[in-house]
Amino acid sequence: MRNILIIGAGKSTPYIVKYLMAKSSDENLFLTIGDLNLNNAKKLSTSHTNFRAIKFDILNRKNSSEQISKSDIVISMLPARFHVLVAKECLKYKKSLLTASYISDEMNELDKEVKSNGIIFMNEIGLDPGIDHMSAMKIIDQIKDDGSELVMFKSYTGGLIAPESDNNLWNYKFTWNPRNVVLAGQGGDAKFIEKNKYKQIPYNELFKNTEPLEIDKYGDFEAYANRDSLKYQNIYKLNNIETLFRGTIRRAGFCNAWDVFVSLGMTDDSYKIKNSHMMSYREYVNYFLSSNLNESIESKIKKKLEIDEKNVIWDKLLELDIFNSAKQISLKNATPAQILEYILLQNWQLEKNDKDMVVMYHKFGYKKNKKLYQIDSTMVSIGEDETYTAMAKTVGLPLAIAAIAILNKKIKSIGVQLPTSKEIYLPILKELEKYNIKFKEKLVPFKL
Repeated sequence: MRNILIIGAGKSTPYIVKYLMAKSSDENLFLTIGDLNLNNAKKLSTSHTNFRAIKFDILNRKNSSEQISKSDIVISMLPARFHVLVAKECLKYKKSLLTASYISDEMNELDKEVKSNGIIFMNEIGLDPGIDHMSAMKIIDQIKDDGSELVMFKSYTGGLIAPESDNNLWNYKFTWNPRNVVLAGQGGDAKFIEKNKYKQIPYNELFKNTEPLEIDKYGDFEAYANRDSLKYQNIYKLNNIETLFRGTIRRAGFCNAWDVFVSLGMTDDSYKIKNSHMMSYREYVNYFLSSNLNESIESKIKKKLEIDEKNVIWDKLLELDIFNSAKQISLKNATPAQILEYILLQNWQLEKNDKDMVVMYHKFGYKKNKKLYQIDSTMVSIGEDETYTAMAKTVGLPLAIAAIAILNKKIKSIGVQLPTSKEIYLPILKELEKYNIKFKEKLVPFKL
């Protein structure tokens, strides 16, 4: 039996288990799921005999070392900060490793040692990063192989609620880590290239600068810039590109309303509010407004935002019930961002029969025989329920597929890797199509 160790039983792990268990007989696989909370691992257990759930603590060196030594390949679904700890144990026993996280500097520093051991540390092999790399490189390579010159690359991804489960004014529910949603866009200005000009947008202006998008059969969306698109010049070998932009997709109108929280300071995670657990929702809102006692909170916020009751933003705020003086915040000494996350979680949780949706959209502009052309490539994936979500599917399946490909030596590259070479992306994209994760490509008039 070939032993696959999966560390972490989080939201994206169910699809990894589902795929590998379906392949276990043909591929001679035994699956071990390890989690700090044994019950989380047991929840993913199946009736299949080639499966076991264990308690796993990466900080317990004896336990983690023993389990990694018994495996043939390791998939780490731990928070990104723990991947290097897993990686060092994998190096000790010459085991290949896969993660869905961005490559850290610490991981990159292991490249020489990984190569000397003849193994592969495959990173960024989830959705974004992951499927975005593979689907983009497929078209980029096609354009270059045809002798054409790429002049524009724009890429957008969003985790959203499916149309059939879209029942709030924000057209949004949490389909992944809510903390990351609340803090989105922070940690540095958004940087990109537009018509050979370098652009930089600070966080406080980010959600005011959006680009409209339309996807066949799914309607209108918008996108705001990700933090640093410039690093993809090197990753995708686009050093002479005239326009390079990566963004996050939301439904049309979301960003304008989200900017309310940004402008008020509610997404700030840099300080704590004393005695926050004694605050009501209403007091939390008033914390960010003037101290005029002769004016209602509603009136103050309308003036600050320059809106009235007829504005849809006002309706969206009312839907969150943030002016309620009876609802308490049960978080001690929390940051504004933590409190906002708490409030939103009461409203944007996936319900039992809800389905989520992942949307990815690439635009490729290229020049051939002095003429400009554009290919638009879109992918929409709909989840099954609140467990087998589209987010879990699109993050988990590439990891599972790549694990088997490495075991079968179909992926032979060694070292610290990204899935940007044909050897990696072609077979994985082909396999993903069997699970309805496929891109529709069409030639459209060139337009920036």
